[in-house]
This record gives sequence, C-alpha cells and structure tokens, in this order.
Amino acid sequence: MASRADNIASQMSLANFSKATELRQRIWFTIGALIVFRFLSFVPLPGINPRVLAQLAETTQGGILDMFNMFTGGSLERMSLIALGVMPYITASIVVQLASALHPTLAALKKEGSTGRQKLNQYTRYGTVFLCSIQGWFLAAGLESFGASNGLNAVIDPGMAFRIGVVISLVGGTMFLLWLGEQITSRGIGNGVSLIIMAGIVAQFPGFASNLFEGGRTGSISPGIIIGFIIMVVVLILIISFVERAQRRLLIQYPKRATQRGMMQADRSHLPLKLNTAGVIPPIFASSLLLLPLTISQFAGSSVDTDSGFGGTIVALNQYLAHGQPLYMTLYAAGIIFFAFFYTAVVFNPEETADNLKKNGGFIPGIRPGKRTEEYLDYVLTRITVVGAIYLALVCVIPEYMIAQTGIPLFLGGTSLLIVVNVTVDTISQIQSHLLAHQYGDLIKKAKLKGRNR
Repeated sequence: MASRADNIASQMSLANFSKATELRQRIWFTIGALIVFRFLSFVPLPGINPRVLAQLAETTQGGILDMFNMFTGGSLERMSLIALGVMPYITASIVVQLASALHPTLAALKKEGSTGRQKLNQYTRYGTVFLCSIQGWFLAAGLESFGASNGLNAVIDPGMAFRIGVVISLVGGTMFLLWLGEQITSRGIGNGVSLIIMAGIVAQFPGFASNLFEGGRTGSISPGIIIGFIIMVVVLILIISFVERAQRRLLIQYPKRATQRGMMQADRSHLPLKLNTAGVIPPIFASSLLLLPLTISQFAGSSVDTDSGFGGTIVALNQYLAHGQPLYMTLYAAGIIFFAFFYTAVVFNPEETADNLKKNGGFIPGIRPGKRTEEYLDYVLTRITVVGAIYLALVCVIPEYMIAQTGIPLFLGGTSLLIVVNVTVDTISQIQSHLLAHQYGDLIKKAKLKGRNR
C-alpha cells in the first residue's frame, strides 16, 4: 500500500512548484553558478596564443586528453583557467578513500564521525593542491614544447615565469571550482561538484548534435546510422535510469522496545545495497589506463624513435589498443569489471557494517550477529556486484562498438551518459524532496489553523 508521502509526491504539480519560493531561489542560484563556470572555461591562461593552440589541438584527438576535455567542458582544449576542472579533486578523493581503507590511522579517522570526515576532507584538499601543482607544471612544460616539430609555438614567452604563472592560475581555478561546488551544494540544489562535471559534458552536446545532423544533410552519415544512434542513446538512458536506482534491501530487525502505552514493539529497517556501488569510477580508471600509451605517443610526436624498443612498443600498443579493436574492447570490459569489484570493496566494508549493526542491537532475520552477518553481507554484495559490473561493461562497450562501426566521434560514451543520468536523477530527487517538505509544511499550517478555530 502506498504511504502518505508517496500519495503526496504523486499529487505534486507545477502549482506547488510556483509556491515553493526557497526552491526557486536555490534553482536560480544553481543556474547562475553554472553560468559562471561556463564563462571561466573561455578565459585563457596567461601567455597562451589561443589561435595556435586551436590548430595544435586537432593533432591530439583520440587520447586520454579527449576524456578529460569532455569532463571540463572543453576547458582543457582551450587551456583556460579551469583547464584541469575538478578532476584533481576527484583523484585526490579517490586516493584518500583508498588510503582510509588500507591505513589504520586514516581508518580510525573515518570512524570518528563528522570530526574525522572534516580531517579527511582537509587532506583531500591538500592532495588537490599538490596534484594541481604537479599537473600544472608538466602542462606548462608540455605547452612550451607542444607543436615545436610543426614550427608553431602555443606559448608567447616561455620560461620560468610562464610556468609559475600557469601553476598559480590552474591551482586557483580548480580551488575556485571546488568553492563554487560547495556553494551550489549548500545554497543551491544537487551536488555541486557533480553538477559542474555534468555541465561540462552537456555543454558539448549542441556542437556534437549539429555536426551529426550536418553529416546527415551532406550525406557523409547515413540517416539509418543517425536513427540507430538516437535509439541507442535513448535505450542506454532508460537502462541506466533503471539500474542506478536498483537496490537489494536487506531487512534489519531490532529488539522489542516499550512504547509510551506500555506495549512492546519491534522496530524494522532496511539496509539498501546498490546494484552499482562503484558508480562511474571503474570506466574512468579502465579508459585512463588504456588511453595512456596513445596520449604519450601523441605528445612525443616525431621524437619517438620507432626503431627503438620503447618506440616500437608504443606504436604496437597504439595499433592494438585503437578504438574498436578486439583487444581494446576486451581489456576495457575486463578493466571495468575488475575496478567495479575493487572499488566496491573499498567503499563498502561488510565487517564494519556488521559491527555497527551488532552495537545497535540490529540483526538480519535468520542470520547470527557478528561474523555470520559479515559473511552474509559479503555473499550478497559479491553477487549483486557481478550484475552491476556486467551492466557497466555493456553500457560502456556498446558506444565504443558504435564508434568503431560508424566512425562517428561519439563523445556521449558510457561514462558521460552514466554521469549525466546519475546527476540528473539525483537532482530531480532533491527537487521532489523540497516540494514534499513544502507540501508537508502547508499541511501542518492548515492543521494548526483548524486547531485554533476550534
């Protein structure tokens, strides 16, 4: 039977939305913050020649830079102040999560509650600054030599001053994005960092759509391929929307407690286990590892000696790991499945969950608290992760296969679709929660007025 909250949620309409003043303010604040993010993506780094950089950007297509450029909304290709985006923060947070699962001191901090989380967040920010500084330095050094073989210089005045200026600018740009994301989370709607990543992906969609339909108009892309592509994207979105909200809910029973009327009542709750606990981390890690050799050879350019052992290895890897090649597809799927299991083991600890249930007096019906509960949680999580890993592999491999068969530069890959759909569903859920809270507030006010009239 539907609950009172479900009935109210089903009756929500645009009229209720128009009355929710706070929600409208949050949405407008979020939109304004994302507009600021887009403006910053067009502000170039000091000492960069944008025209020469645009010519050289065409020579590095197909490597790992394309994926990072997608997450930054084209900022990396234009070498703007936010060229690194929030990816250093994502990397630092992943490293801190891994370290907190392996290092005893950090694991103890994680168990301290809000104080421990604040310290871990502080370490994450320190790691973000460190990664931004290292990446910014190598990016500046790479820009100075970038295009030298073609006689083009993307840097107007190379030197130590240029490198220091680039590092300071990139660190400041990334930290400003983190602050902007925190403001969206606290004063806007949705998760700020996730919305910034999604905005960068969605910002490239109009250009891709126009190129796709222009290819159909000129005849370079057949109408059947365009229709098939649209159907594939719609089907993948439906599958992602369904699977990302799928959960295995384990019943948790608590001991009977005395109520105010003297009756003994047992409390029940549920422990939700997501089908895809790892999220979008496995595709990002797997694609990064596979595209690394191609990116190295692109930056090296003609300086790679194909007769040497290193140069020959890089050239061979580029041939076998090209998009659509059987080896690439196999390793990509295997990497996604491996990282799905690995990251799930990091973010969910059955032993810690079983201990918390035992301390609070909760237990799974038919399963003894303690070691047996830990084994049962591990048993259930392993089996649902098998389904989640296969789902991630299929969602990410199908677009790659589409690219190989049609030759369309499909930027809407599995990883970007996962991010866009997940963030959209989460934001809509928060909007519904605000509307539901507003409608409950109206019901409480009406009840108080009726009570006073009596």
